[in-house]
Order: sequence, then C-alpha cells, then structure tokens
Amino acid sequence: MASFIELGVRPETIEALAPIGITAPFAIQEMVLPLALSGNDLIGQAKTGTGKTLGFGIPIIDRVLSKREGSSGKAQALVVVPTRELCVQVAEDLLVAGRIRDIRVLALYGGRAFEPQLDALNKGIDVVVGTPGRLLDLARQGHLKLNEVRILVLDEADEMLDLGFLPDIEAILRLIPEARQTMLFSATMPGEIITLARKFMDQPTHIRVAEEGGSTVEGVEQFAYRAHAMDKIEMLARILQAEGRGATVVFCRTKRTAAKVSDELADRGFASGAVHGDLGQGAREQALRAFRNGKIDILVATDVAARGIDVEGVTHVINYQCPDDEKVYLHRIGRTGRAGAGGIAITFVDWDELARWNMINTALKLDMADPKETYSSSEWLFLDLNIDPAITGVLPRAQRAKAGLAAEEIEDIDLKPKRAPKAPDGRGNDRKNSPKKPEHVKVSAPSAPAPRKDRERKRTRSSAGE
Repeated sequence: MASFIELGVRPETIEALAPIGITAPFAIQEMVLPLALSGNDLIGQAKTGTGKTLGFGIPIIDRVLSKREGSSGKAQALVVVPTRELCVQVAEDLLVAGRIRDIRVLALYGGRAFEPQLDALNKGIDVVVGTPGRLLDLARQGHLKLNEVRILVLDEADEMLDLGFLPDIEAILRLIPEARQTMLFSATMPGEIITLARKFMDQPTHIRVAEEGGSTVEGVEQFAYRAHAMDKIEMLARILQAEGRGATVVFCRTKRTAAKVSDELADRGFASGAVHGDLGQGAREQALRAFRNGKIDILVATDVAARGIDVEGVTHVINYQCPDDEKVYLHRIGRTGRAGAGGIAITFVDWDELARWNMINTALKLDMADPKETYSSSEWLFLDLNIDPAITGVLPRAQRAKAGLAAEEIEDIDLKPKRAPKAPDGRGNDRKNSPKKPEHVKVSAPSAPAPRKDRERKRTRSSAGE
C-alpha cells in the first residue's frame, strides 16, 4: 500500500491528519487520490464507512489556496450533501485536514439562522459544504458567489435523488463554471445518476471499491429476534449490558417511540439521548455531539439520523423497530463495522413486522427468515450476545455513577477540528427554514427513576406533534 506522501499529498495535510491517527490511506483513498489530485473528473462508488470523505477531502484541501496564499475569499471548492448532519460532519473533517494551512471551511444548511452564515461568507471562505436548499437560497440572493468554484463534489448522490433534490442539484451545477473538476460519490448507481454524470462531467473515471448491492456490511455480525412489544425495552436494557458493548445506536421508526425509549433507558440508569424529527436542529446537533464526545453512549434515533451518525467505535446497532426495507436496513447497520472495524447488529421483529422482515431477509439473502421467538429471559439471547445471565434490566447503582452525566452546557454549535475524519451520512430537510434561535438539549442518566407522573408529562412533551 502506498503512503500519503507517495500519493502526492501535501506534507502540511499529512501533518494535520497524523495527530488523530490518520497515517495511511484506506483502499478507496489509494485509488482516488492520484486521479483527484491531478484534477480528473471521477465517480466513486463505495459503501459508507470506507473513508471516502478524505478521498475527496484531501484533494480539496491540497488544491485550494488559503488566505495567506492569495485566496479571494470566495468559494474555490463546493461539496453538496443531502442532509444537515452530513454537512456538519464533512465540514469538520475538512477543517481537520486543512488545519495547518488554515483553510477556511463553512457549512451551509437549513434549520439554522442565516445571519451567522452570512457573516462567515462576508469574512471570506475557501471551501463551502452545503445542503442543496440552503445553497440555492443564498446563491439566488447573491450572498454566495459560486463563480470561482473549480472543484465540485456531490456526496451521497443516491440519497440526494431519494430526497428529491435532483432539480436543485442541476440548478446549482448551472451556477458553477464549466471549467471545473467534478467528483461524484454514491453507494449505488441508479440511472438518474448515470444521466447526471454524462451531462455534467468530463470523461469521468469510474472507481468501484465494493460490489454493488452487497447483502451485508463487512465485519458486522447480525441477529434477528421475534420480540413482544411489552418485553422489548427489557430485552434492550439487557443487551445494553453485554460484555464489550461500546457506543450504541438504537433505531426506531417513529418519533414517539424514539422519545419513549430514550426516556425509559434514562429511567433505568443508562446514559442515553434522542435524535428525531420533533427536535430542532440545535438540539439534534447537541445530542449528536454528546454522543461523539462520549458524554452519552446510547443514541436513540429515527431514520432522520441514519446517514448522519458517523462515530468512531460504535459497537452495536439495535433496530428496536423493523426497518421499512432492505435499503434502510443496510443504512442503519452501516453505523457500525466502519472502516474495517467489527460490530453487532440486532433487529427486533414484532409479530406484525414479520412479513416485512422476511422481505428484507430475502432481498439481502441473510438466512434469517422467521426469527426465533425470544424474550428478555431467553437463554440463547444471553449466549448469542455475551450477556451475563445474572444482570437485570436496570443498571446497578454503581454503574449508574460511572454513566452519570452533567447536563450539557448550553453553547452555540461551532465547527472545530476535534475528531478523526470519517465518511458519514443522516436524513433531514433543509427547505423553507425560518431563522430562529438554536435549541439545546440536556442529556443525563438519573440516579433513580423519576416519579411516574413526571415521566408521563415528559413523554407527552417529547411526543408532541406526532
């Protein structure tokens, strides 16, 4: 395997990545970097978690000018992403890679006030990462100048098509100079993406890292159990005490269930937080930041966050409710087993979800049809997942003290290069968002269950608007 220096990466970029443990390229980076650093158009096809963010991020950082090198303060590179969470994460990764040269990176997305983003644009930027709706709004108002963009990246292109962003993407492409480098990254290659590439790219090289339509996420051990609705929370609590369990994502289909499960886990002594569509963008970002920083080790999420969670060390993904289809299933379990690491994915299948699960099983050839009926006391549950048979569904007080969290300090969401770059992804809508003051979230693991009436009031507030 070639080193970064052998691939032609700037010494300053290598120096910026070394302190966070990025010292050798992943497979996709080794394939992409020589072409991307030379300015070629390319299509990168790879599953999430393979390191593709640095595949396009390093060439961007290496090829743009910093302020002291003569940057005009207008965007030289533009990365278009489908969701808010992915926008924040990609911008953070680029800030890390450009730290030594002080490359200015700005994230532009809906759900946040316009004013701070306008201030940053007026002060000057080098790289913009944005969601389609907010990018178009600012460009059409004349605040975002795209006439100097010479590197364009479309990340998670298939997800942008799923969310209906194709017209916005084409509108953005028409605002950018034709003399540019274009890089497109996608896990799958539907016909619309091929058409888009033919129309807007110049003889792109197609780089495929993994076989399209793979049925599993490599390194992830998968389990499915037929569970009863009244016993699910007890099963979940015991699984969360499995030997070696680290950061965990629990996926629910509805906002009401996500809020309820998070509250139940907190009542049982676990350090958990929730991310779902009823939360404002500020609250969602703060919960995700607490999860990334290890202040909470359980994140209960709806599919709004399925592509936005890219946290190092996620060991378990638990589908509390069965996914809608095989695509959602793969997106969910892809939160673990990233960048070559191992992981465990567990799916609870309720009685009325059995047909849906068997459809997923058939499509992905999982060999897990008709899951075995399982209870929180079933012997095989403990054997499969390495759980101590003596544990209960309530965290012991001694462990609660370790998991206890001080309330998150109220602070503005700020992009700072604090974490190792990854190739993330989330789901959100950045259209028609009016400016408003950021919301904040407090997450904690209480030392004792709250009174029943207090818990009911809390759940009612959390699920308002369902």
